[in-house]
Amino acid sequence: MKQVLYFTAAWCGPCRSFGPVMESLGGQMSVRRIDIDANPQIASRYGIRNIPALVFLKDNQIVVKKMGILSESQVKSIWNQI
Repeated sequence: MKQVLYFTAAWCGPCRSFGPVMESLGGQMSVRRIDIDANPQIASRYGIRNIPALVFLKDNQIVVKKMGILSESQVKSIWNQI
């Protein structure tokens, strides 16, 4: 099973502009939005130091980790490769 963990925070400007991209992709792939302020232990477990961040999982194993804003096509491309 594939899943994308989307790490974000309410105070993060780039996250606010990237959020709609991830929301639109939520209908096409399994996306779990994680607020780092509400869930610091999850962010720590995945080594998240910068946001926005995406962690692509396959069978609960990290396959790809990306920091920063990506285009919708970049996210889809990574998803399709894993």
